[in-house]
Amino acid sequence: MTTHTNRLANETSPYLLQHAHNPVDWYPWGEEAFAKAREEDKPLFLSIGYSACHWCHVMERESFEKDDVAEILNREYVSIKVDREERPDVDSIYMQAVQLMTGHGGWPMSMFLTPAGEPFFGGTYFPPDDRHGLPGFKRVLAHVADAYRNRRGEIEEATGEILRSINTQPRVQAGGAALSPETLQALARKNISNYDPVNGGFGGAPKFPPSMTLEFLSQVSSRTGDQEIEGVVLQTLRKMARGGIYDQVGGGFHRYSVDARWLVPHFEKMLYDNALLARLYVHAWQWTKDPFFAFVATDILGFTMREMTSPGGGFYSTLDADSEGVEGKFYVWTRSEVMELLGEKEGRAFCALYDITDRGNWEGSNILNVPRDPEVVASDLGITLDELNDIGLRGKCRLYGARELRVRPGRDEKILAGWNGWMLAAFAEASLAFRSDKHREAVRRNADFLIDTMMEGPRLYRSFKDGIRKISGLLEDYSGVAWGLISAFEATQERRYLDKARELAREIVERFSDDANGGFFDTPLDHEKLITRPRDLFDNATPSGNSVTIEVLSKLASYFADENLERAARQALDSGWSLAQRYPSGFGFFLGAGESTVTRPLEIAITGPDGDPSVAALWATLGENYVPHRIVASDKTPDLPLMEGKTSPGATAYVCEGYVCQEPTSDPQRFRDLLRRGR
Repeated sequence: MTTHTNRLANETSPYLLQHAHNPVDWYPWGEEAFAKAREEDKPLFLSIGYSACHWCHVMERESFEKDDVAEILNREYVSIKVDREERPDVDSIYMQAVQLMTGHGGWPMSMFLTPAGEPFFGGTYFPPDDRHGLPGFKRVLAHVADAYRNRRGEIEEATGEILRSINTQPRVQAGGAALSPETLQALARKNISNYDPVNGGFGGAPKFPPSMTLEFLSQVSSRTGDQEIEGVVLQTLRKMARGGIYDQVGGGFHRYSVDARWLVPHFEKMLYDNALLARLYVHAWQWTKDPFFAFVATDILGFTMREMTSPGGGFYSTLDADSEGVEGKFYVWTRSEVMELLGEKEGRAFCALYDITDRGNWEGSNILNVPRDPEVVASDLGITLDELNDIGLRGKCRLYGARELRVRPGRDEKILAGWNGWMLAAFAEASLAFRSDKHREAVRRNADFLIDTMMEGPRLYRSFKDGIRKISGLLEDYSGVAWGLISAFEATQERRYLDKARELAREIVERFSDDANGGFFDTPLDHEKLITRPRDLFDNATPSGNSVTIEVLSKLASYFADENLERAARQALDSGWSLAQRYPSGFGFFLGAGESTVTRPLEIAITGPDGDPSVAALWATLGENYVPHRIVASDKTPDLPLMEGKTSPGATAYVCEGYVCQEPTSDPQRFRDLLRRGR
């Protein structure tokens, strides 16, 4: 590879910097690249990926680092590299295009555009030469360049058809069932129709943790008492957390499992997966009081504090799948390594618990997982369950220490506002549930970071790295940060967090609203002009901005008795409702927001002096109970509508609905009963 430095060297994104010394003359997304394409009448080659993407690394090694490939790209194209995590707006537009062209999508995404940015051909990963039924990248480059020079009419026809499809916005369709508790329960039952009763989860391989669908199912089961749905949720949570998709040594979930039984993960770790799953496991503990769920939740958050938190309190984005160029190398073990670390007696028990064998369960090595019930393993070994658990904990500590001496996977240290908001919500839920000072401190540090560093007045930036904040916030960011700040207020009762969330909500309504269809665009009014203004309604790997916005607006409407915010939330819910009925598995977060609308949140107020054990007992009661839809205030915020008339000087809890309150109580047991309305 020829030594070369291209324009990506001036970027802060780790993914873009990974390509800064490719011989390809990469441009970042921006007017400079489009102007050059127009001036020279060349097509654009757009490559989209992210730093933890295994196949992105493969395509770089095989193609973008090669002089012969670079020579074709530099001669025939203007090449643009985009970090999808920085620019999900750009990614969503061209992902829709590649799915229309090929029937599937993924990363790396490889798109060919006209100088106007209009897509006409695309795919995902291309090998360097023809292989396994895939055309080689060099052959694709030659073919597309020839088509652009000599068959321009075909290209114009293709771009016109794709643009018409992309610009067809989903609209409300008449004839669907009305939003109601019964309809939501029916959709929940539709969601479990492809449940895997053996392994948990839905469908076969590959399997992604269905965090948002499980959250919605939990809410429906809690409301209705549907035990079949409850079983689906709890079995899936247990199977995932005992599988190899969960890092049994260091905590945190990998991205997905390549098999149906959660054993072999794709080893990257994403902040957003762990944010949504940590919150879900907190709720599972509140629901069941099973200490296993509390352990998993706190283990995820412990991993986040150790390995994903910046000195300033922001949360980093991802950990790579690869180390030393090998996927998963950091995470797997041989039996001899484990036995040497733990010794014969404890090593034998540890290996029995975590499925560690001489043969291995993946490519000659072992991915730690717990396929058998620990009670059965303990019985087979002739020891107590407590003894086995102690051996497991000691062993994991030793393996963690040994693993830290290995070459670590790369870490993408850019801080994304929306993703941080989701993780902030998880820490806030945990701090309430477990009355944990360390979690509450993480809440304050992150909330303050988001306000002080990512916001400028009511405006929000998307990305921060190396002291530089960049890219105007998208709907994902405004809604995610607002959601996190509302949760931070509930955990700390610091009013400024709630007020900042309200500022962000007003920005959403003013700058993102889709007045024609209801709901919200992904980009603000003053955003750069793209070939279309994206509006993604589906909850895919991450919740859609629309779904989180509905939740945010609904909560703030309740806190402030704000009819305008309530109306905006209802219109957004209506705009996606017909699609959600047809594809409920793609609308997990959205349907949860619908649950909040039809059941009305409980309005909870707690009064009494700080430090009073009776007040602390009421807060502990609130935290340990699963209340899916709630707002929470205290006498620290006496001007909120919820606090009107609640002037008791002693420890008192009020539970209201629609500002109609039950009799106040200072008895934690009575408070618990009031929180469990209808359950």
